[in-house]
Amino acid sequence: MTALKVEDIRRFTSSLFIGTVFDPFLVREAEIVTFNTFHIDGKVRKEYYTDQEIEDGGIGEFSEWGAVKPVCFSLIKGKKLPGSFRIVLQLGQEQTDAFLADRRLSFRAEQISGLYMNIRYEDGELFCVTGTSVNFFTLDKSLETEWDEAVKGFLKEHQIPYLCD
Repeated sequence: MTALKVEDIRRFTSSLFIGTVFDPFLVREAEIVTFNTFHIDGKVRKEYYTDQEIEDGGIGEFSEWGAVKPVCFSLIKGKKLPGSFRIVLQLGQEQTDAFLADRRLSFRAEQISGLYMNIRYEDGELFCVTGTSVNFFTLDKSLETEWDEAVKGFLKEHQIPYLCD
């Protein structure tokens, strides 16, 4: 786990809420505090869709950020900054498989519960905190280390400056 303090909040939030940089990530949860506290759990309600829509749209257990982003953006846009927001994004299964293959890690996809980016804005500061979850006990920190480096690389690739906190 690494906490990265985002130096250019405007660039990051523009990439997050307006651009498509984060769209493929899954939303585990989001909480936005403005005049009320709004909570989104990210879990897809399958009964909302027909079986055909689920199959055609490749709809999984959690919504992609690209689908939830307009709702979240509508909550924060305006003349006043939000009091805070917290968004937990998870790398999708296909991206997780590719990550493991690219990094040549000894972990199997079914052993990984999630690779996360925890985005937190509060008191005028924005942090991106990495996180990993596996479904077995291990002292091996290679997954965590590689994920930390991948998130740093992701931010650099998208020209989002940060400081390691």
